[in-house]
Amino acid sequence: METQEQPAAEFSGNKRKIIYVDDVSYSLITVKNRLSDHYEIFPAESVVKMYELLSFFKPDLILLDVNMPDIDGYEAIKGLKSSDKYGGIPVVFLTGKSDRESVVKGLSLGAADYVIKPFSATKLIESIETILNPDEPKEESFEDEDGNKPPVLVVDDVSSMLRAMQYALQDRYKVFILSKSEDVMDFLRTKKPELIVLDYLMPVLNGFDLIPMIRTLPEHKETPIIIITTEGTHDHVSEAMSIGASDFIVKPFKPKELNDKVGRHIRISRELAKIREDNKKLMG
Repeated sequence: METQEQPAAEFSGNKRKIIYVDDVSYSLITVKNRLSDHYEIFPAESVVKMYELLSFFKPDLILLDVNMPDIDGYEAIKGLKSSDKYGGIPVVFLTGKSDRESVVKGLSLGAADYVIKPFSATKLIESIETILNPDEPKEESFEDEDGNKPPVLVVDDVSSMLRAMQYALQDRYKVFILSKSEDVMDFLRTKKPELIVLDYLMPVLNGFDLIPMIRTLPEHKETPIIIITTEGTHDHVSEAMSIGASDFIVKPFKPKELNDKVGRHIRISRELAKIREDNKKLMG
């Protein structure tokens, strides 16, 4: 009777196990070399190979490229998240796809984070540690050299909710609050927050009304927008994403979840902005 071949790498015992899926050999080698001091990395050159590894052990996390032949990263995460056996494994996209739509799609499919290549090993490790150790406090700061916090706009017509979100975010961000949705556009014509948190149900203009309006402003075409809502159905979330939302949070919100999502989107937004700026320089 034939026995199934075991993975070539041996378990180190104490290190967390990570499967990294990418069809480019150089990327597999680079990631393994840069992370192997911290984690046991199991390279997989395809999604099929990933499932072969999963048949031997359950990893602590999966790193997943997007562009791959046969089965791409989006299809792979759909399969993982629909599985009772593998659905609880955190997935982080590590990819060169750097447009906002790709980021939003990846996160909406259930990715715990989205890291853009070329990546900083330090930032990738910070992301992995945050995911694997969710209860440990995270001291990530987005302040500039002068100590200025990134501006964030929060819009909600319920004053108690507005104050709660302001309190949850104020240690890391400069929080602007608006209780009237009809004031949002005037505010955004004079201020440029790095991220916007919008309530869904508001009088005059609801969150879904505001998103397309905000996207008409050239300086806010790429600004991350998080919808906060009491409705977390698949159709509701899909509609939000289709009209330009970057993410969603279901009420009652958890302060840590709010902080984590705001921080994640500001980091990704800054990375995308740097890529766009670098591309402009290359174009002359």
